[in-house]
Formats: sequence, C-alpha cells, structure tokens
Amino acid sequence: MRILIVDDVKNIRVSLSQILKDESHEVWDYEDGETALEFLKKQSVDLIFLDVKLPGISGLDVLDEVREDYPETDVIVISGHGGIQTAVTAVKNGAFDFMEKPLSLPKISIAVRNIEAKRKMENQVRSVTEEWSLKNHLVGDSPQINHVREMINRIGPTDSRVLITGESGTGKELVAHALHKISPRYDEAFIKFNSAAIPKELVESELFGHEKGAFTGADRQKKGKMELADQGTLFLDEIGDMNLDAQAKILRVLEDGILERVGGNTPMKINVRIIAATNRDLQKMVTEGSFREDLYYRINVIPVHLPPLRERAGDILTLFQYFLRYFAKELKFSEKSLTLDARQLVEAYDFPGNIRELKNLVERLYILVPKDKITKIDILPHLNNSSKNNDTFIFETKEFNEARRDFERNYLKAQLQKFNWNISETARNLGLHQPNLSRKINELGIDKE
Repeated sequence: MRILIVDDVKNIRVSLSQILKDESHEVWDYEDGETALEFLKKQSVDLIFLDVKLPGISGLDVLDEVREDYPETDVIVISGHGGIQTAVTAVKNGAFDFMEKPLSLPKISIAVRNIEAKRKMENQVRSVTEEWSLKNHLVGDSPQINHVREMINRIGPTDSRVLITGESGTGKELVAHALHKISPRYDEAFIKFNSAAIPKELVESELFGHEKGAFTGADRQKKGKMELADQGTLFLDEIGDMNLDAQAKILRVLEDGILERVGGNTPMKINVRIIAATNRDLQKMVTEGSFREDLYYRINVIPVHLPPLRERAGDILTLFQYFLRYFAKELKFSEKSLTLDARQLVEAYDFPGNIRELKNLVERLYILVPKDKITKIDILPHLNNSSKNNDTFIFETKEFNEARRDFERNYLKAQLQKFNWNISETARNLGLHQPNLSRKINELGIDKE
C-alpha cells in the first residue's frame, strides 16, 4: 500500500516508516499538515497515519479535508495526548481507527492488515458491481429501445406481473433484471428458472421443491426456486416450454399465494413477484391447448415486447462497439476497433441471432483476430450465410440484374430499418427524392415484415 505519515516528531516518523517499509509498503512522511495536504494534491495514497497535535493546522482539521477531498483514503489518527473524547471525535469525523502513543508494533501491523483486507474487499465489490452493470445494461438509442426503457421505468417500481416477449437473443433476461433492480424488492432475491433447460420430469421438483422421500433419489428436503424467491422476484424464462401440470401449480400460487413442495402436504404462504418471458406465441398456444388460458392472463398483466435487432438497426454499431469495450476488459486484451468497411458490413448485416449472435461474434473476433483493427475480411467468414442482408452474396453466381436487385432490396431495407422506417428521413440521408424512394420500395417489394 501507499502510506503517508504526518507527525511532528521525527523519531516517530522514522521508526514508523521503517516498520512499514519492512512490510513492503511505499511510505512518505511529513511533519506538518499543510505540507502533507500539498503532497496529496500530487500523489494519491491508500492510508494516512495522522497525528492530532501538529504545528499549524491541527490533525483533526487535516482529517476533515482528507475526508472531503480524498474520501477513498483511509486515516488512522494517532495521539500522545489521547483520551476517549479525542478518539470519539476522530472516528466520528471519518477516521478508520485511533491509536495512542507510544505506538505498538503489533497493533500497527494488525491495523494495516485490516485496512488491506477492507480495501481488497471494497475493490472486489466494486469490480463485481461494475461487471454486473456492464453485463446488465440496455445499450442503444433507437426509438424502440428507448420505449423499452420507458416501460421499465414505469413498471419496475410496481409489483405487477410482466410478460416479456421477443425472439431468442433479444435480451429478455436483461429486462427482467432491470425491472427487479428498481423494484421495492431490489434487495431481495432474483431467482431465474428456465423451463426449457430442465427435463420435464424434474420441472416441478426444481420449481416447487420436494420433501425427503418424495420420489426415488430424494434423499433430503429441497427448497424450490419459487420458495427461494420468496419476498423477491422469480423470473420464469421460456415459460412457453413449461408442461401443463407445472402450469396448473403455478396458477395456484399466483391465485392463493400458497405453495406445497412435491411430496408434501404442508401449505406455505409465499410472496413473490413473477416476471415471465417467452419467444413463443402464447396466444396461439392457448388456442392449440398447449398453454393454459387462465395462466396466460395471470402472467400477462403488463406485456413488454423486445424488438429483434434487425428492427433497431441504428443500435447495431453502438452494440458492437459496446461489446468491443466489454471483451477488452473481460478477456484482458487491448481494445480493438473496426475499420470503415467493417463498420459498413456490420451495419448492413441483420443479425438473425440478435444481440446474442452479435456478442458471440465480437468475442470470437477478439480471440481469433490478432490485430487491433478488425476488417471486413476478418468478419465475413463468421456471418450467417443464410442471412439476406449480409454481403456474402458476392460469392454467389447469379445473373447480374438479379444480383443488383438483391443488393438494392437488402441495402434499402437496411437503411429503412436504420432510420426506423421513416421514408422521408431515409430519402434525405440517401440523397433521393422521397417519391423515387417510395416507388423503389414498391418495385422491390420491401416491407417491415
């Protein structure tokens, strides 16, 4: 650690410096508060040993300035004129600890180790918080994603049930996390349950828990996801894949707030907020009889739809650059950037796998491309050849007029998506007259679908 000693007694500064240097710390020392504060303007430190009685400005006044200007710096106040009142004042003003002279070597070592441990834990918490924020962050400025943000801000502080719909890879779990984070339950558990990832015969046990002996292999009692989420939020991902038996049990919990473990007969009262998500058409499933109509209306109190990435094309480059920064930190690589032709290719590609495909592509490029500049040639082999909007069609053999028509259709569709299907704005940015662009759209059969 970087440690500053401020004491007007030279012998104390020398002996304390030697002790700390022997333990591999970087140490500076000054005899008065004014000089120490000037030093702090040029050099940051982790810890200050600060005497109370100093020539000129007092140690407690120095402490006040340090707490105000350098709040991340820890301070241990030392005094030969101690007493309970001085100690209380020092700690109340923000000191980490108080020590009386003569200083004890064991106490100094213990105090420094405690501060090291505290700072390490703070750094870990800060790192985890930053990582969570980086991973769970809605990126983009398109009208579509701004509408989703507005919905989150309206719904989050309530206890209403939410059904998030959208294609795979659009960020449904991200929205569920955001809703929980600004809800009154933010400091309670956020539990995720993915029906599609669990064998049908284990769904009820995983969701509702089971008692010992409930079935072969149940050698102990187990709490289910719903019980673990009590007082918090339960995120039912891919609820459209849940079997009808489990749907019926969830319905009872939603209606009565009563839960029973598999193999048990003791009802438990629980209070949980349900946020569900699906990439399937639940209304169609209700008509087909594969999803309960009563459950559908229970979970679909407030619907939130996440548009596919092709419908928010203006966010594609923003997301790509966001993940370039993210993986530089995640993989501990130098940050990469896109060349102009790579940016144009990325913007024209429709990403059928949505944000998940884009994120995976960026991670792949970080690992496979050794250069700091990513080019169009680096990206092309990793694009989905079945996508209609990428330009791998240049390797296909077809009549020139047909290829030109395909290019015009894909190019104009990508530009319309980029400008949110505003024909006037698209025409202006492409240098076309609006009637000419409208005629082209009709000729090429371009529509939002």
